[in-house]
Amino acid sequence: MENKSSFFIVGKHAVTEALKNPKRKVIRLFLTEESKKSINRATANNNLLKDKKIHFKTKREMDKYCGKELIQHQGYLAEVEHLDKLELKEFVKNKEDLTLACLDEVTDPRNIGSIIRSASSFNIDGLIIKERNFPKESKLMYKAASGCMEHINIFTVSNIKTAIKTLKEKNFWVYGFDASSKTDFTSVEWKGNNILLFGSEGFGIKKHTEKYADFLVKIKINKNIESLNISNSASIVFHHINQYKKTS
Repeated sequence: MENKSSFFIVGKHAVTEALKNPKRKVIRLFLTEESKKSINRATANNNLLKDKKIHFKTKREMDKYCGKELIQHQGYLAEVEHLDKLELKEFVKNKEDLTLACLDEVTDPRNIGSIIRSASSFNIDGLIIKERNFPKESKLMYKAASGCMEHINIFTVSNIKTAIKTLKEKNFWVYGFDASSKTDFTSVEWKGNNILLFGSEGFGIKKHTEKYADFLVKIKINKNIESLNISNSASIVFHHINQYKKTS
């Protein structure tokens, strides 16, 4: 049994959803009197705090755990263990109609957290991200994800190119999102197994990764506007594909 390292997460949704997740080990819980009452009120039917060791703190004491990040902890702080690592090859075996999002060189924890929140909200089957770029212990990412870290399959890989190549061999089509494309992504029939490839906040998809895209598509926006934030782009795409799948 591997010994997992622990780290701190903050915020009402991040902590509450971690408590609800049977796969997530919560080692210590730091709450204010008010946040404890709030958890008990919201989850009266499935007593989330049963058998949990609670350390009561004042808001000011908890501020210290947020350091220079200036995150609103809302009176919720937990020390948790990492979830088990998911294997991409195992996950895709014998599955059809999967939609996976792949982040190429996206590094900002807030953006990654927001993308995770959108992916969970719109039923994306999983997120592929380079291990080196994944801020796996970031309080900012957990806060931005608003509890959705507990509801999405995240696959950290050592090499994006290799992961894409493997999936292409398993009948996945790769759609790279690129503002210079002529094809509006809403004109695509979103059927079968697909990978949605998004590039970094400033530089787009890396050239070597772009080579693996079967199609380059774009989100059509006002021609006077240069681009959208990566997490906004992802939300628009995830929502559209989710609606497409519901109605087709």
